[in-house]
Amino acid sequence: MAQDKMKNLSLEDDMLRPEIGEVQGIPVTKPICTIWDQVWNFKARPDDLLIATYAKAGTTWTQEIVDMIQQNGDVEKCRRASTYKRHPFLEWYIPGSSHLAYSGLKLAEAMPSPRTIKTHLPVQLVPPSFWQQNCKIIYVARNAKDNLVSYYHFHRMNKVLPDPGSIEEFTEKFMSGEVLWGSWYDHVKGWWKAKDKHRILYLFYEDMKENPKREIQKILKFLEKDLDDQVLNKIVYNTSFEIMKDNPMTNYTRDFEGIMDHSVSPFMRKGSVGDWKNYFTVALNKKFDEDYRKKMADTSLVFRTEL
Repeated sequence: MAQDKMKNLSLEDDMLRPEIGEVQGIPVTKPICTIWDQVWNFKARPDDLLIATYAKAGTTWTQEIVDMIQQNGDVEKCRRASTYKRHPFLEWYIPGSSHLAYSGLKLAEAMPSPRTIKTHLPVQLVPPSFWQQNCKIIYVARNAKDNLVSYYHFHRMNKVLPDPGSIEEFTEKFMSGEVLWGSWYDHVKGWWKAKDKHRILYLFYEDMKENPKREIQKILKFLEKDLDDQVLNKIVYNTSFEIMKDNPMTNYTRDFEGIMDHSVSPFMRKGSVGDWKNYFTVALNKKFDEDYRKKMADTSLVFRTEL
């Protein structure tokens, strides 16, 4: 009996690691491919706010800041539900009827306005209705090295992502864009270009770490909200890494049981700038830098890899 149970668990583990498909050349999970037409035809509303990032670039952090602003700093209101229920993850789809099933589309469609929606889609795959409705969008970019390391650990602990292999193997995949949601380089550059044509606030993770209050004030201004200094300081405190790491509504410890293994690597791991130095060998760093220079030669975007 116990052996059968073990066999089932490992089978379940293998089943969870998804098959990867493509949408317009961008790697996504097979389930997302099956609903892509619905994602593309999603009907945005004029007062929707979209939070867009490459995966592991400060998404949950930004979502919590935005929610705190919208709730005027009311901590209890922000704990009404988990992040992924408060802000539908637009394209994410896990079919089935178990507690693990998830449809960002259904969640968003059933949600009253004003909605805040999350996506990791590159700019060219954003449903056209967001542009047609002239929606506000907050984009957060994180330097490639820290983003890569964070994404690597996320793959290790999250069983609905492909097995990352070693850090060297994952770096190769990251550099060639053979990871979910595609090339980091194209992602940050695509959104950087789009900010001149649309209502996009483009933020940097490193700036948010360096001076959270200043960056939160930018978000306030963008959302046309006015909060007094006391509320602002409360938001800075409650969206700090230390507080969010212990908040079950943001740290994903209560959700996706059996999918996220926090003993392998916690969802809220370090939230720092420069952690890549603990993983990149001298040789790997040299190889990465040479490739990076080529891929980023055609943009004015500049990132800081340490503070």
